[in-house]
Amino acid sequence: MDKDEQKSIADDFDDAVNMTASELETWLDTDESKDVGQKDDGGESTGHASGRRIVKILQKKKADLTDSDYAHMKKVTGYVSRHSSQRPSGDVTDTPWRYSLMNWGHDPKK
Repeated sequence: MDKDEQKSIADDFDDAVNMTASELETWLDTDESKDVGQKDDGGESTGHASGRRIVKILQKKKADLTDSDYAHMKKVTGYVSRHSSQRPSGDVTDTPWRYSLMNWGHDPKK
């Protein structure tokens, strides 16, 4: 992966992820976070596992990001974009739609 592609992915990720590592860690500890999303065999949702990985990515220096990190960042950007386009009508404050996005590092209320 060349530097231009890395920069493009990182820029898109920075636009999509609007929660800090600390905010996301705090969110991931809530029952609401753990209750939403498609669960794997271990009982953790795909989005919740992604959130834990996003925290690690946010805590790294850009120079220390791996190709695997960039691949996940691209996946996050795609998810946030797709899911955001499915916004329900009305107040989304306490909705599974918002909670799912927050697991992926994006709070649509920000």
